[in-house]
Amino acid sequence: MTYNKSWLATATLLCVAVTGCATDSSSTSTATSKSTSAAAQGTIAKKIIAPGSVIDLSYWNITVPTDVNKDGKPDQIKIPAISSVQHPDFFYVDDERSVVFTTPNKATTTANSSNTRSELRQMIRGSNHKIKTHDYLNNFAVLANPKSDKFGSIGGKLDATLSVNHVAVNAGHPEKFPAYSAVVGQIHGVKEKNPPAGSGYGNEPIKIYYKKWPNHETGSVFWTYERNLAKADPERKDVAFPVWGYTWENPANPGDKGIALNEDFSYTINVHENIMHLTFQNAKQGTVNYSIDLSKNVDDKDNPNGYAKEQMYFKAGIYNQCSTSDKEGFWYAACPGTGIWSADKANGDYAQSTFSKIELSPSVAP
Repeated sequence: MTYNKSWLATATLLCVAVTGCATDSSSTSTATSKSTSAAAQGTIAKKIIAPGSVIDLSYWNITVPTDVNKDGKPDQIKIPAISSVQHPDFFYVDDERSVVFTTPNKATTTANSSNTRSELRQMIRGSNHKIKTHDYLNNFAVLANPKSDKFGSIGGKLDATLSVNHVAVNAGHPEKFPAYSAVVGQIHGVKEKNPPAGSGYGNEPIKIYYKKWPNHETGSVFWTYERNLAKADPERKDVAFPVWGYTWENPANPGDKGIALNEDFSYTINVHENIMHLTFQNAKQGTVNYSIDLSKNVDDKDNPNGYAKEQMYFKAGIYNQCSTSDKEGFWYAACPGTGIWSADKANGDYAQSTFSKIELSPSVAP
């Protein structure tokens, strides 16, 4: 990663400020070359603006698709370093002062996923690192949680305005639902080591998807609810709900009912007491609303308590669903990728979103 104050900061300085010292040699080399060239020509280099200068990142960490310290894990940037850090390829501010999140198909992934991400993770603790990441005080719960008084908050609200600029255009298994899609917002549960019975699975009560087939002029926006069951349970599946266009199982062209690449839309996830209230808005398609009781099962195959006993947190950015894994299973679309960013970008093997707004706040009654 690089500071907005020092585009060519040394590796030693970066390691002090960033967990894992998150940048890659190719990006640094390119930046150095461009800077040297500009100086030689007597031009003024463009000022680098950190995303934390345009969006409040006081309560977010970020995971980026790099592994600078070679520990086999994607790099994470914590508070307060995140406020002054950017990456010229994967996490930066564009000319419109919006924040761009980009991730290739092939890069280091987190332990429980085969998909790459450039994605924010809510940290209710802020800069108080004495509170552990999976502590109740760093996560939220619904009111029905038996220990709701121990959490950082009861519910919460995430407002975002964004456009999706690109989803991966190649897939070895295009018939698998996650192909050509990316997640731009979610609530994630904490995977607990010693959870209460029937909980702590680390599932997601909502993931907001954008999916566009390569030969379609528009894509679909939909969201999914993951039944809150153990990983080995065959009914642990994502139930999809349409917003604009279709859900992931329908390969039809959404046409004028869909959302184009680079077209703005917004979402609000407002978890108030036990209810998750969702609002999706687009200038052309209008407003779509949903309300789901997270303290109950969404259908007769779900956990009877829904997400009533879970620790949860918000996420936003780009979570590429085009896994490069080629094996049996729902999620493995065998999307190509070399791991070399310049090649993967040229081949269209990446996902990208641009956010003009990401805002956390307490929940509000509808």
